[in-house]
Amino acid sequence: MVHQASELSPEQRAAAELLLGRRLDGGEVLSVQAFSVPQVPAEQRREVKSRLEELFAQVDRNLGRDKAEEAQDVFSEAMRSSRPGFRLKP
Repeated sequence: MVHQASELSPEQRAAAELLLGRRLDGGEVLSVQAFSVPQVPAEQRREVKSRLEELFAQVDRNLGRDKAEEAQDVFSEAMRSSRPGFRLKP
């Protein structure tokens, strides 16, 4: 179901803003969806993590040091602008 932000009750708006981590603009449209996340075995998660890390390392090697840092900066800025409070993990 789709809701106009301007038509939400104060309680609904507060709940949506809490979940989003930001204020809603009156012209925005809000859609809420609930679904179950499949459980992935720990071993499979470790394997996927390892393959992703290797892929990212390969991309970094191909980009070179300066380009990799620039790509990280672009990624960080995109995350900060879309997710208030985003912090990179050390």
